[in-house]
Amino acid sequence: MNPKPILPNELRKLVETRLKDNINGIEATLQQVFQTQPLELQDLKETMKALEQSFNMLSQKWNLQILYTLFLRKTTGFGELKKILGINSRTLSDKLKSLSKNGFIGRTVEQGPPLRVRYTLTTKGNNTILLALPFLYYASGNLA
Repeated sequence: MNPKPILPNELRKLVETRLKDNINGIEATLQQVFQTQPLELQDLKETMKALEQSFNMLSQKWNLQILYTLFLRKTTGFGELKKILGINSRTLSDKLKSLSKNGFIGRTVEQGPPLRVRYTLTTKGNNTILLALPFLYYASGNLA
């Protein structure tokens, strides 16, 4: 049984065309950079080490789902996030604190009663999810 396509054909073709253009642009840019400035092994190790913390943060369970939900909903409260994601309170609280500490989301306390806490994406969080979604779409095998 074939899985249901994520996007309708017309939209999928548009997304795929733009993704291929972006991939080709990135490849051309990197080739140009490496022709003028070769990357030594030590430079590669340092680059990977610098990226490791961000990779670990984004690859943890729930983090991308939280960012994606906030991307779609713009501003969301704790209870609504918990309900949408089906996540327990302790885990959600820990993830939100971590994402906030690392600059991916903003937290706003609205005085009550009742006291409400609302979460939104920061520019870093918004740009991260915009970059992650095409990557995930491509990696899932949906790109022809």
